[in-house]
Amino acid sequence: QVQLVESGGGLVQAGGSLRLSCATSVSIFIFNEMGWYRQAPGKQRELVATITSGGRTNYADSVKGRFTISRDNAKNTQYLQMNSLKPEDTAVYYCNAVDIVRAYWGQGTQVTVSS
Repeated sequence: QVQLVESGGGLVQAGGSLRLSCATSVSIFIFNEMGWYRQAPGKQRELVATITSGGRTNYADSVKGRFTISRDNAKNTQYLQMNSLKPEDTAVYYCNAVDIVRAYWGQGTQVTVSS
């Protein structure tokens, strides 16, 4: 059974940094694509960043140049390094992974950026 477990969220001041981690219960090689999404109160869930098994990355315009997505195949973990955080980055961040059958989601981790 595939499980995704996020960690690394918390409270940070504007301009600060956080690194989110998403550990998988299976080999990361089964996933064609992994990514991070976020959902702020009263808003729809939105894409933050994705990374393919080949290492190709994609970012939302709002985070380009500030966030970096990566994956460590040996540790079966993907990361989201978030720098220069802004109050508008406040949201629950969800890990996502897609294999040939379906998409999987983590339980989410709260990121709060204070002004």
